Amino acid sequence: MKVQETPLKDCYIIEPTVFGDSRGFFMESFNQKKFNELTGTNYQFVQDNHSRSSKGVLRGLHYQIQNPQGKLVRVTSGEVFDVAVDLRKSSITFGKWYGVFLSGENMKQLWVPPGFAHGFCVLSDAADFLYKTTDYYYPEYDRCILWSDGDIGVKWPEMSTPLLSEKDLRGSSFEKAEVYS
Repeated sequence: MKVQETPLKDCYIIEPTVFGDSRGFFMESFNQKKFNELTGTNYQFVQDNHSRSSKGVLRGLHYQIQNPQGKLVRVTSGEVFDVAVDLRKSSITFGKWYGVFLSGENMKQLWVPPGFAHGFCVLSDAADFLYKTTDYYYPEYDRCILWSDGDIGVKWPEMSTPLLSEKDLRGSSFEKAEVYS
């Protein structure tokens, strides 16, 4: 497993070692000890989630204002453009975003620490998106920043009008969003 820094403080790309031949491949998709050593963290994961979305679906930018979730995200089938936004006022990268292409082919993972908003858009016909979280989901603390907020300025890949949930359509502006200290 290799860890690559991103421009956002504490946010990393994780690249597992993949062993493959004509029969297929094998990889260790997660190892708690290696993850903690390579990221310098001591998070424990408590929940695994799996979503499938169609081409053009955009989910996010989501976060929990209390019980913030760190997320280790990956795509097992298809391709997405995945985005993390630092919402920690005390961070030198507060309000900044980073995006990476995740796919079943490149097998990269993104570590999105607690205190970040997260979102993705689906670029393939469909995508299976898996993520581990460091805390449970609490709907009462769920928050959403509008995916197209100009203050954050995420540069999403070219796509027609994204398919959004009602929650994502009602996302707040970054200026009015609740953030972390």
